[in-house]
Amino acid sequence: MRRLPVYLLIDTSGSMRGEPIQAVNVGLDAMLLSLRQDPFALESVFMSLITFDREVNQILPLTELEQVNLPEITTPDSGPTHLGQALEMLCKVVDKEVQKSDGETKGDWMPLLFIMTDGKPSDRQLYAQMIPEVKKRNFANIIACAAGPKADKSYLEELADHVVSIGTMDSSSFQGFFKWVSASVSVGNRSMGSNDDLALPPPPPEITIVI
Repeated sequence: MRRLPVYLLIDTSGSMRGEPIQAVNVGLDAMLLSLRQDPFALESVFMSLITFDREVNQILPLTELEQVNLPEITTPDSGPTHLGQALEMLCKVVDKEVQKSDGETKGDWMPLLFIMTDGKPSDRQLYAQMIPEVKKRNFANIIACAAGPKADKSYLEELADHVVSIGTMDSSSFQGFFKWVSASVSVGNRSMGSNDDLALPPPPPEITIVI
């Protein structure tokens, strides 16, 4: 069975401290629960999670959905948003983890990328440099979420195929986003190989489509 790699990049900078990061943890658990109820996803989805603040960490390498065991995500008291550095790590792990087709075997399906941030890149020069590098990795879709009123959508629009926004950073809104991520992954899983454009499911009321 060919794998569908799904990469999640989650902002854990100081501004996410408190209720927002707690809501992220609850939302991720809801997403996993939803995906595990989808037999198609269980067969092919592999998931990876990268967090970024002043440091960037791949806290979950690409792992079969059934075996995913997420640690609780925490944030520092304060600090920058190194999204450019996160994209740099993303390119490295995709090159290492995603299997390419060769003359004898078919590789993985084109991966999906979901990004959530409540601000803007602190390392803007590196971020700009990494955008074309990310696009070279042939993601089937890059979906970015601007969370909260201080999120700068313009940076995400330079990178992502689809940008959505969440006006409030409470648990209900974040759970709605991650359930929508789950539905999007399921749609992508069923449409693998049919076309290169992922038709996203309708978002819940708390999510606004930007592009």
